[in-house]
Order: sequence, then C-alpha cells, then structure tokens
Amino acid sequence: MPKSADSDSVTGQDEPSWTLLDRDGLVDAYWDVVAPAMRADGLDPETEQPTYEWLNENGFRRFIYTLQEHHDTTVTEFCKQDIELEAQGYDWEIDHADTVEALERYLDRQQQRKSWSESTIDAHRSRLGRYVRAYAKVNDTDDLLSPVARESAIPAHEAVDACWATFDELDQEVARETLRRIYITVSDWYTTLVSRREAALNPTDGLDYNWSGDDTGTTSNPPLGPDHVAALFEAADDTREKLLVVALCGWGLRSGEVAALHADQIVLEDDAPRIEFESRKNGPGSVALIYGQNVVETRIAQFSDDEAWNGYLFPSPRSSSGHRTGGTIRNWFDGLAERAALPAMIDGRRPVPQMARRFWYDRYSSTVEELVEHQIQEVAEEQGSASASVVWEDYLSEDRRRELRREFMREKLADALEKS
Repeated sequence: MPKSADSDSVTGQDEPSWTLLDRDGLVDAYWDVVAPAMRADGLDPETEQPTYEWLNENGFRRFIYTLQEHHDTTVTEFCKQDIELEAQGYDWEIDHADTVEALERYLDRQQQRKSWSESTIDAHRSRLGRYVRAYAKVNDTDDLLSPVARESAIPAHEAVDACWATFDELDQEVARETLRRIYITVSDWYTTLVSRREAALNPTDGLDYNWSGDDTGTTSNPPLGPDHVAALFEAADDTREKLLVVALCGWGLRSGEVAALHADQIVLEDDAPRIEFESRKNGPGSVALIYGQNVVETRIAQFSDDEAWNGYLFPSPRSSSGHRTGGTIRNWFDGLAERAALPAMIDGRRPVPQMARRFWYDRYSSTVEELVEHQIQEVAEEQGSASASVVWEDYLSEDRRRELRREFMREKLADALEKS
C-alpha cells in the first residue's frame, strides 16, 4: 500500500542512493520519489506501473539497475510483489531488463513517431514477443542486446547465427505469412537499434529471401546432393555426428526436432520402426525409421549405463530443457560441412540443415516417380492397363505402396550415406 502524504522521505533528498537500499527501503523510495514524479506526469502510481521508457526519461535508470543487479528482479516483478500492483502491461516472459527496456522503448517511439494505434502496438508487441521467447529457448539466453552491441565480444557471425537459428525454430511453430510479419517487425527493431547507435549490426540482414512467404522457385533452399550427404557421413567422427547426419538427411527431421530427440520416441521393437512425435508441424505424428536403426541403437547404448542420463539423444547438462537447441544442431552441421569440404555455396546458398531435409524430400519424391514410371509400368503393361498411375492407386493396397516406397527409399539412402 502507498505511504501517507506526511511520511518522511527516505534520504531527505530528491534522489535516494538506490544501491544502498534493501527491499523495504526500495518500496519507501518508490512511494517517496517515483510516485510523485508519476503523478506530476499524469500517471496514477497506485494503479499504473511505470514503463522502462518513462523511468529512463525521468532519471530513474539507477532504480532499474538496482532492481536487476542488486535484487535480481525486474520492475514488473517489483511492482507486483513489493508494491502489490495488479499485473500491468505485457509479459515478455524474459528477465533481461535491458532487452525488455529496448523493446518497450522501440514500441513507445514508434507510437509517438508514427502515431500507431493501440491495436497496431499490440500486434507488433506480440510479434516481438514471439521472437524473443523463441530466441531465449533456442540460444539459452534472454539477452538479445549483447550479441549485437557496438563493442560486443561476441563475433558478428555468432550473433547472426543466433538470430537465424531463432527463425529456424519459428518456422516450425508458425505459418509462413505469420513468420514474414515477425521478420518485418524484428528487422525494423534491430534497424532502429543500429540507427540509434545502440547496436552494431542487424542480424536479420539476408534473411528476407527465406522469410518472404514465397516457398517456390529461387527462394527455397536447394537440396543437398548424394555426394554432399556421403561426404558429411564420411566426415562424421563419432556416433553423435553420424546420428546428426542420419537424423537430418535420412529421416528428414528439422533442426529443433533433432535437438530434442528422446529415447522414448524411438520405437524399434515392432514391425514398423519409427520415431513418435506428440505433435509435429505440417506432418505426421511419426516418422518411419527406414534407415539408420543401427546408428540410433548405438547412440542409446552409449548412455545406457549412465544413471544420470535424462533420455535425450543430444543431452545438455547446462540447458533447462535438458537437451541441445536447434542453434547447436546448426553449429554442429556447419562444422561438419566444413570438415566434409562441402562447397561454400550450393546453387547460390550456403549449406544449412534445411538442405539436408530437402535432400530427404527430393529422394522421397523421386522414389515415388521411379516406382510408378518403371516398376509399376511393367505391371500395367502385363495387365493391359494404359496407366501405371491407375495400377498404383487402384490395384495396390496402401500397405503395399508403403512397403515399396520404403524399400526403394532405403536403397537411395544407403547409396548416399554409404557411398565411398
């Protein structure tokens, strides 16, 4: 509750020594110093939480710093827990105060400069929120500013990789049109940071061809060729790297799916070996293990005697999730591609894990075409049918079609992965 009007000031001065105050002292100082300044600016401190923008503009940056560095909390948490205000504003679901401040400052400036309506602000806030939460999940940090800071110790290529890996993750979660809108908003936020000299680079530069919403033609990543896949598998030094190649190229999994693979998902004991997924974007709940069972069995066997193993095939002792991130999978792929001497550019694109997934789809589609064109055509001619497609669709059961597809697909994968 607020202090009475005749309460003594904490220090007797306009600005207290914030860093010397305990939590109770901060509460007193809030009502003695921050609250009057809010009232003078037309705000109601008993019902409204001051924004990071307002606190900075009114000389209370030390207050923000003290909460973060000396009390391990944020303005939102302080106002809710210590001031006992009802939750106000948007919950970014990250704790890095400077990043939250930069996001709120951007939205405030856009509203003032462009006269954005509240609905427009809400839409852009939602897009930025999706991005920062995905960034924290993929990169195990909610500090989005340090990687792009003007004097950052983090190499620029790592900052770009972290951003691109985040969009890889979002590509698995949202529709492509939604992804395009998120990209536009996030890119504008980074551009604003650069223009105000708060950042050295915009890590989204170069991503527009991937997130433009056009899934056709030259905007798509090309598939890896069989020679590229063979080189990756040959360059793999251990079971972890071999499983990485098999999961990307032989199973067609996304980077995030590879990172989170768990032993409980692997079904090997029945007639249809597979990977089970509780949910999966734009795809089935399971993926057939047509190839590479021996690799995953060996990987599981490596951990079988470790009582501390959490079941993930790519475990991480430092991650709260217990497993590696999609960004780590991408970094591993980059290192393996370099050791495998893959071309720096493949059809105008730098090699990325999505190209391995495209390889799988390319092999699968060609398998069906070749089955219909060659194998089924012979059956059609023997039966006097004019169309191999009719035989394929009308005279073969789904189980038989699946069996033939997997048999031919297994051969194609073996030809690539075991090629010397």
